[in-house]
Amino acid sequence: MARQSHWEFFDDRGRLASAPRPPARPVTYIQAGAALFDHGLLPAGVFGSAHDGAGPDPAKAGDLPLTEVRYLGSGPGVDADAVLATGPDLVVAVTYGSDQIYGLDPDTAKYLEERLPVVVLDVGQGRSFDEVRERFGALALSLGAAPEPSAAAGLEAARARLGAAAAEAAGVRVLALSPAGQDSVHLARPGAWSDLRALSACGVGLAEPEAGAGANWSTTDWAAAAGLEPDVVLVDVRANAFPVERLRGAPHWDELRARARLLPWNPEIPPSAPAHTRFFDAVAEVLGA
Repeated sequence: MARQSHWEFFDDRGRLASAPRPPARPVTYIQAGAALFDHGLLPAGVFGSAHDGAGPDPAKAGDLPLTEVRYLGSGPGVDADAVLATGPDLVVAVTYGSDQIYGLDPDTAKYLEERLPVVVLDVGQGRSFDEVRERFGALALSLGAAPEPSAAAGLEAARARLGAAAAEAAGVRVLALSPAGQDSVHLARPGAWSDLRALSACGVGLAEPEAGAGANWSTTDWAAAAGLEPDVVLVDVRANAFPVERLRGAPHWDELRARARLLPWNPEIPPSAPAHTRFFDAVAEVLGA
């Protein structure tokens, strides 16, 4: 089959990215690269955010074969010329409800956009779990990925399993959090996260922190977390979160750990059917435990 001779894609900023042919060597934000890989597309390189370190965060990487994908640094440490040296023909990034490219210094983003097509997809509060996944699916199809009806069917089956588990576990309270240290914790505001809103839509009961500052998180102490009396705790396992093994003995953490079942949580889950299926199934399993 002859390869498509021209490629265009409108991103979530309303900007048109175009190229003489479908790009085959994208450089991506790591979450975006994990999503594209789930569609069978291997990025030439990935970069992290300012929260990340000198190496790729395995929690964000999904199924990406990190030994086969060059890591280009994180946040202000991403060098535009080093990105261009990998020979990319596209940059795929994410944003949280604005035109700002997440994970890149604005000058770096501008430099790259002057030389390469750039697609930025919105993963912020204004998009649902399904909408974000569908946008990445549309991008993947435009880049030559094959349709995967079995993956979509598997996701719907997982959604049904989660709904059934939530109905059986009526009254169970789920709290999502990101440890900040032995004395503090970030409690997720469920309405701010598309994956948590998707759980709620399936009937999962989510614990809500007190109103206050912070659009996405309520930063407080472990006593406040324990006071919500959750039965299940989704614990942020990204590299920037405080490691849970260092919380042992912290006031109220042991109390929380003793009463609740813990489930690793990646707030930057790859927007793909396989990743979302695994997420729904993991929550369904812990609800049924």
